[in-house]
Amino acid sequence: MRVSRQTKGRKGSGVCLIAGLPLDEEELKRLAGELKKKCGSGGTIKDGVIEIQGDHREVLVAALLKLGYKAKAAGG
Repeated sequence: MRVSRQTKGRKGSGVCLIAGLPLDEEELKRLAGELKKKCGSGGTIKDGVIEIQGDHREVLVAALLKLGYKAKAAGG
């Protein structure tokens, strides 16, 4: 799974995208809630991709690795 940052189409506000999760909708919601609490910010799920507001790539990668997922930071 990849953790990337995106600002395109968001008026300069960045979000972290977590893509490539092999989970169903219910598990995605549970994981997204857990990650949002860790980062202390909002977010959503769109088309199977978790979006977390702000630049929290390092925190998200560390949290996903701790949960047993193979996570990697993508992009600059």
